[in-house]
Amino acid sequence: MSVADIWWKAHPHDLHRLTDRVSSVYIERSHLDRAENAIAIINRRETVRLPAALVAVVLLGPGTRVTHGAMQLLADSGTAVCWVGEQGVRMYAAGLGPSRGAALLQRQAYLVSRTTTRLEVARAMYAMRFPGEDVSTLTMQQLRGREGARVRKVYRQQARQHGVPWNGRAYKAGDAFAVGDDLNRLLSAANAALYGICHAVIVGLGASPGLGFIHTGSATSFVMDIADLYKAEYTIPLAFQLAARGLLEERDARTALRDRIAGTGLLPRIIKDVKTLLAPEGVDLPDPEVNLLWDERGNPVPGGVNWSDDFDFPVVDPSMDQTHISVIGPEFDTPTTEAGES
Repeated sequence: MSVADIWWKAHPHDLHRLTDRVSSVYIERSHLDRAENAIAIINRRETVRLPAALVAVVLLGPGTRVTHGAMQLLADSGTAVCWVGEQGVRMYAAGLGPSRGAALLQRQAYLVSRTTTRLEVARAMYAMRFPGEDVSTLTMQQLRGREGARVRKVYRQQARQHGVPWNGRAYKAGDAFAVGDDLNRLLSAANAALYGICHAVIVGLGASPGLGFIHTGSATSFVMDIADLYKAEYTIPLAFQLAARGLLEERDARTALRDRIAGTGLLPRIIKDVKTLLAPEGVDLPDPEVNLLWDERGNPVPGGVNWSDDFDFPVVDPSMDQTHISVIGPEFDTPTTEAGES
């Protein structure tokens, strides 16, 4: 089974049957153009047309070209666009059109700016790492201590399982690959790739990568919060497995994590977890409104209007489910040497 086959969650030709938005579409080795109100994804194997209004975030992978017309349509449709590495394991840039609502971002800001609600979300994150245990009364100091013990235990277990010496985690802030042995550098490389895909999901959903609940002070604090949910399952075992096989390069970690993410469906899981943490069941986000004016009486009013007239303001609904699809073109031809050339 190919990577593309593993990633399919819904066939692109069936998108018109969906009532909510598809969370994400990953595109690789293809050309994107506009076909009326659809995005045409063209490669040597197939042409796929996606209704732009049904896609929440487009992840543009290696070998992808996109036209100005396609970007204009995506912006008008409230679709986020992220430029990423293979299978999203690196995050290079992102853009979001002005028609996208900010309900999830406002909810995140509300939660993180109040001690009680921030602690509730932080406890929920730790509860995901300690299934079946009650952490509802633990302080942050207690939670950090338990998490540290859990991670040390995972390191020791992986070292015994794979027969790899482990002398502790070494890491230099700002330069993940500057210190430590080969195993530590593999861990840093795999974690950096995991941060990339978490970053792309957070931006694509319209949340802020900087408003963290456990981490704070960094422009990617929330990215680190989310990535920490999966390290014990993904990056730590992967680094020990690679070290045991003598695969010690940064690219080894990045490509191995890429393949594991593709095979296990991590991306839609991250989408679900982010949305559950910020807007758990029973919490309704307000209807999406864009271009509003703050009012001191509590209810924002539409902007861009002359308030001497009545106004009916149209909005774009960015609601979405957890569905993720992928369109990956065939491998490019390897350049051949002409006869007579050296």
